Amino acid sequence: MPAKLADGKTMSDMPRAPVRAVARKARGRRDDLAAPAGRSRSAWRFVPLAIIAGGLALGYGLGWHEYLSLGELAARKDALQAYAASFGLLAPLLFGVLYMVATAFAFPAAGALTVFGGFLFGWAVAGAVVVVSATIGATLIFLAARSALGDSLRSRVKGRAAALSKGFEDNAFGYLLVLRLTPILPFLIVNVAPALFNVRLSTYVATTFFGILPGTFALAYLGAGIDSVLSAAQAAGTEPTLADIVTPEITLALASLALLAISAMMVKIYWKRRTASRASATD
Repeated sequence: MPAKLADGKTMSDMPRAPVRAVARKARGRRDDLAAPAGRSRSAWRFVPLAIIAGGLALGYGLGWHEYLSLGELAARKDALQAYAASFGLLAPLLFGVLYMVATAFAFPAAGALTVFGGFLFGWAVAGAVVVVSATIGATLIFLAARSALGDSLRSRVKGRAAALSKGFEDNAFGYLLVLRLTPILPFLIVNVAPALFNVRLSTYVATTFFGILPGTFALAYLGAGIDSVLSAAQAAGTEPTLADIVTPEITLALASLALLAISAMMVKIYWKRRTASRASATD
């Protein structure tokens, strides 16, 4: 039954123009109510990234980064070993949580912490814990960056930049695997950069996990035998660095793995283009 107005008339009795005006006003009210909610949701997407930035600033302000260096390991190696022994089987788990938090909050201490782990728990346990913890921490910062920046930046990319972005997305697994295998760029940049492209979460997690395996276990293995390096540095009165323990052979091995990944990616691109050209020629 048609709804009646205050004067007893129905909506069908009214002229079309007033009816349309009433409908426009109703839509306007709904839009006015929806706009603040939309702005609120838009603001909330920056919260995870703001928490990470705030945590990083707090950590540096309190000097926590000073405890995540090989020099600190050299100065406190006996105390750290005793501390880890006091927690027993929980020690590797607590170390994993520390590593995950440090990665998620973008502390530049991945290499030193991996060496710490190898020194305290042995290369096998430390390598496994670090790979899982680093993958979780990197995924958290990736999701935070994608939520805050990904959609808005992708919508503004046009022209050649859009074509480059599409090329990266089509071969995301290969590109990300190469970046993980060769630590040319800082870990933070490799964690955040894929968030600016339309990279699937599963691709990001898989390339992070498998890509950091060789370097992680190599550093953990070096950490397991670092005692002599630390003792020599203490005797010489110098602070040890990663350059003191990362040998040219390990660097060459990682570069070889990256070259293998690049070769596989290039073959994939070649066959993809060849198949597309054949299909177009057939048409």
